[in-house]
Amino acid sequence: MKKIALLLLITCFTCTAQVKKGTLVWEENFNGNIIDEATWNFEVGDGCPNCGWGNNERQLYTTENHKVENGNLVITAKKHDGEYTSTRITTANKKEFKYGYIEARVKLPTGQGIWPAFWMLGSDIKKEGWPLSGEIDILEYLGRDPDMVYTTIHTKANHAGNATGKKTEFKNMEEGYHTFGIDWSKQAITFYVDNVSVFTYAPKVKTIENWPFDKPFFIILNMAIGGNFGGPEVDDSIFPQEYYIDYVKVYSAG
Repeated sequence: MKKIALLLLITCFTCTAQVKKGTLVWEENFNGNIIDEATWNFEVGDGCPNCGWGNNERQLYTTENHKVENGNLVITAKKHDGEYTSTRITTANKKEFKYGYIEARVKLPTGQGIWPAFWMLGSDIKKEGWPLSGEIDILEYLGRDPDMVYTTIHTKANHAGNATGKKTEFKNMEEGYHTFGIDWSKQAITFYVDNVSVFTYAPKVKTIENWPFDKPFFIILNMAIGGNFGGPEVDDSIFPQEYYIDYVKVYSAG
């Protein structure tokens, strides 16, 4: 989630295209009582030497700001003794996917400064670096911008403040659970919120700089605090805040 001041280039108005899902190839339902570290990696600390995780975020990620209960992963953002903490997990080198329908069902936290996300990075990021590796932000929600869902693509051609994406209003997004997904093929990536298509990324002429999406990507779940995109102001009265993830599912191309 490397951003400065996201420039939203809208290439598709909200429409009602039917979601096409293939065969279920992998799912994480968080049915146990601990994170399965055969599938998930914890990323900890403040992101240094790229401190603030590249966005001037305020939180330290730990292995303790979460619980698994009642079929949910619950990530908790806290402030204690002047320090913000949260959790970030990835499937890097363990579960990586190329094409298909990828979806999570979540319940969002709220409040100024909160920035939960469900997103993906190219598996070659350590070799190629960001943004050449590519980034797919399936869900980003900002507590400072209620009822809005951000869906974004980062490439070498367009990234950070020039990223390609869409901001879509969904009234009462903060209430209950909602689904966020992408339908990803060789031709395009279409984003869905509650099975409604909101944005499609499909450059007519594809190059490595605008389409690094013909390779495996891994999944990331996290809740950031503050930062360039989350907002410099954080309302400390909101803590703790909880981000519920009911499931993550991956289907073959429909």
